[in-house]
Amino acid sequence: MKTKILVSACLLGHQVRYNGSAKAQLSALLQRLRNDGRVVVHCPELAAGMPTPRLPAEIIQGEGTDVLAERARIVESDGTDVTAQYQLAAWLALQTALKSGCGAALLTDGSPTCGSQTIYDGTFSNQRRAGMGVAAALLCQHGITVFAEHQVSELMAWAGEKNSDPV
Repeated sequence: MKTKILVSACLLGHQVRYNGSAKAQLSALLQRLRNDGRVVVHCPELAAGMPTPRLPAEIIQGEGTDVLAERARIVESDGTDVTAQYQLAAWLALQTALKSGCGAALLTDGSPTCGSQTIYDGTFSNQRRAGMGVAAALLCQHGITVFAEHQVSELMAWAGEKNSDPV
């Protein structure tokens, strides 16, 4: 059996992002994986009981690995510390991935949870910087390969699928 892939729910059209929107990226390539039963849809924040919509949150002075090690915090735009909720979200994403047999994840870049290449810089000024969110970091620490939503072609190559549609 081919390995499964954890996919951010918002990338599949679910309106679960912090602002209640989706970020649908369901290409024909992802649809093929979904049709083969290889996609596990998951929203870490919803799994952790966070509401939709919710205030934007950013990692302050660090990235996901720092949050996991208690060296950085995640705060909402009003200053509320939500580190514990985001740590729970990360562990629930890992638990779902492991229980479902996922070897990879396709996550929403920029998110304090799911960002795999970039996260917002912690100033709430719409500026990104290199770094990983807390769930992406935890998944990587446990051997799960994480891809950003703009890396569908790379994901398909990892999955051993032929890339027959442009993404």
